[in-house]
Amino acid sequence: MTAFIFHLIPHTHWDREWYLPRAAFHARLVAMLDDLIERLQADAAFRTFLLDGQTVLVEDYLRARPERENDVKALVKTGRLQVGPWYVLADELIPSGESLIRNLLLGAVDAERLGGRSDALYSPDAFGHPSVLPALAREFGMKVGVVWRGLGGEPGQEKDFFRWHGTDGRDILLWHLPPEGYEIGAALPGAGARLPDLWTRVRATLVQRAAGKHVPLFVGADHHAPHPALTRLRDLLADLEPASAFRVSRLDEFFQAAESTPARAVAGELRWSYGYTWTLQGVHGTRAPLKRRHGQVELWLERLAEPLVSLARLAAMGAAASRDRRPVLDTAWRTLVRTQFHDTIAGCTADAVAAAAEHRLAEVAAYAAELTRSALQELAGYDPDVSRERAEGAVPALVLWNPAARARGGVTVADVTMFRRDVLVGPPPAPPAPPAPADERSTRQGPGYRPFALYGSDGRALPVQVLAQRVTQERRDATRHYPDQDDVDEVRVAFRAPSIPGLGVTALKAGAPAPLTRGDDVRVRGRALENRFVAVAFEPNGAITITDRRRNERYGELLRLEDTGDAGDAYTYCPPVRDRVKQSRGPIAVRRLAGGPLVGALEARWEVTRGIDARLVVQLYADSPLVRATFEIDNRNSYHRLRARLATGLAGVPAIAGAAFVAVERTPVSADPAAYPRETPVRTAPAHRFVAAARGGRGLAVLAPAFFEYEWTPKGDLLITLLRAVGDLSRGDLPTRPGHAAWPIAIPAAQCVGTTRVDLALVPVSAADVDRGDVVPQLWEDAFLPLYGLWLRDAATLAPAPVNIALEGAGLVFSALKPAQIGSPMVLRCYNATGRKTAGAWRFSNGVKTAHRVRADEREAIALVLEQRGNIVRFVAEPREIVSILVT
Repeated sequence: MTAFIFHLIPHTHWDREWYLPRAAFHARLVAMLDDLIERLQADAAFRTFLLDGQTVLVEDYLRARPERENDVKALVKTGRLQVGPWYVLADELIPSGESLIRNLLLGAVDAERLGGRSDALYSPDAFGHPSVLPALAREFGMKVGVVWRGLGGEPGQEKDFFRWHGTDGRDILLWHLPPEGYEIGAALPGAGARLPDLWTRVRATLVQRAAGKHVPLFVGADHHAPHPALTRLRDLLADLEPASAFRVSRLDEFFQAAESTPARAVAGELRWSYGYTWTLQGVHGTRAPLKRRHGQVELWLERLAEPLVSLARLAAMGAAASRDRRPVLDTAWRTLVRTQFHDTIAGCTADAVAAAAEHRLAEVAAYAAELTRSALQELAGYDPDVSRERAEGAVPALVLWNPAARARGGVTVADVTMFRRDVLVGPPPAPPAPPAPADERSTRQGPGYRPFALYGSDGRALPVQVLAQRVTQERRDATRHYPDQDDVDEVRVAFRAPSIPGLGVTALKAGAPAPLTRGDDVRVRGRALENRFVAVAFEPNGAITITDRRRNERYGELLRLEDTGDAGDAYTYCPPVRDRVKQSRGPIAVRRLAGGPLVGALEARWEVTRGIDARLVVQLYADSPLVRATFEIDNRNSYHRLRARLATGLAGVPAIAGAAFVAVERTPVSADPAAYPRETPVRTAPAHRFVAAARGGRGLAVLAPAFFEYEWTPKGDLLITLLRAVGDLSRGDLPTRPGHAAWPIAIPAAQCVGTTRVDLALVPVSAADVDRGDVVPQLWEDAFLPLYGLWLRDAATLAPAPVNIALEGAGLVFSALKPAQIGSPMVLRCYNATGRKTAGAWRFSNGVKTAHRVRADEREAIALVLEQRGNIVRFVAEPREIVSILVT
């Protein structure tokens, strides 16, 4: 018998919320950790315990047991309790790349406060892994990792050690969990007389995969407390197999011992383990409205609130400490990342858990709105208290902020409000009482909307096109005053904004109206829109046709809705027996919403099939090739899947899908289900922000605010999942995945009954555009991160901070502007979207004092040379590399 060294890894996997709400699992967690701490303190033979790789469990525990913090710290410092590196074990394919970084940053902060972080990238239950994960591990000082799903079952994947190469070429040593996953040794401590037989089976699984003599044996399972006989297990196994050694080890001890083990190379994303263990890629379409809401809130926090907090802090440096919004920003990020727990954001939870996630997202949206509003007011030089107390001189103004790291202007849409009358809140004075002061209790009247134009600092008029108007109410808040509630005319307008520097702010004042001049206009004719770039028209079945006027390419049958049955559950799509595709056939009713010259918009309404109604609004701006499309789907049916099909005519080319810090090339999935009896491979895939395909001058990109699911077919059709309506957490009778993936409970809310909104944008592209790397991301920015407007009815004199921060370099994509974890600096992050080394530069209108190249964890700083008195910071980005620069 070959001698092995078996490393027993005692652990628990703790789903913070799943088939039960968080409160239930929290109560069980407190009881489990009470017992665990006492046993670790009392029994030296109980060497160590792995607390699932996520520090949120300690946070939850100490919220209920604050008096045990010193006990926890003592155990962490001595290596008895292993915590981190994650804050939450997220679904790694659904959150953005920046969310994954925040997750690791929060985990590092918590673990270090407790006494030390586990330095293994432990991800035992995520539904697949992005290709950037090895790079992120190295960005946080980790060289080893443990994963399960998404790898295994294919030729060359028979052993347990891999060298996983990430997008930028850096790698980590990866130990791959066996087909049974992290639960393989869960039954051993309590096996009693059955231990010899049970160990024989477990040992066979581990040894046949062992690439070397060091073999970890995970002992634990979902929500399991350590068994009382756990400390004796090592000796019992040693008696059964005296030729081998048995140790109770920490993860780092195991990897140190096994670092010379031969490892097979693997590269890219890990999303295919159908012949090995369940991959569960069907979750990407489950509870799609929840995922879309998460993506909208994530984008708001990541690209609006956070950079504005950084810039406002920079502008107010040296002011009162109360202006430091970072504690609130940290709270918002923690709340968002807790919603990214893998079961939660994947949608495979009880309805109560999904409802709680919606509530958390509402909290994050409220945090993001407050941070955005207050920070942008500060950047613009506007004080709502001073404005409220000013007797006269108020002039309405529109503050514009550019969230991109490049100068932008052009057609912009904003909402403005015009005062009609006061809305008094509180009881009126009693009749005998004297009247209150006029400025407090009288009802002021105003004219409401009157035609106007906007004026820049140069005095040039910017005429507006009115897109919509309604009467509503507006509340204005100030810290030293009661809110001011008013009836207002809310007017949506379009105008041509002046060029605004990267991340810069400007203010436009409202003034006398000016006529719109004709030029490169949008034209609306019947069911068609066109500008100098593209023409778009509704087809009789509700689909649209786009003609690329620059390259003379036509794309028909775009966004045609089609509905099929779905007999699956929250984890797995399953077509019903004798399923048929029901394609939208019309007829449609089309109405013009905006007739140009700056913005043209058409609305179509129709019944897709019985029980599903659709509304599609298509918009075209005068100076952009983007075709903006917004679906409103009224779903009254259950157990079905609704998708939008786009016939691109690009058979034989791969689809390029956005992912965390990279674009991934994928070909159509073609697999024989009979070859994968454990689980049928899905044809769908996850995407972040875009999917594009191109050959020469013909190509099309589909853009979305954040995460979405798509399918790319062999004949070049792209299908976007709008809804997966299912009603069961788990079914045990699916031919596409035999066996229950969870405890079977009804989840009627996952049928997605009601109205849901889906925002998309379509744009013709060329193969050169896609290959350049930064063209499609910039088009996405233009679609979903346009100039951000804040309307101030009582602005008076504004003094916007002089901000101009621009990123230069072909193929470089701006990713983040955030406050540094420690001190006053801020962090600028971009990534190289190409396979070519690229020279890059950050340019600043106000020179920076210092600049350091850092890892994503903001450590290992290397000083960079400043040019032109700090106005230029140059760097080199290796292929697919993430570049973080800390500046003061």
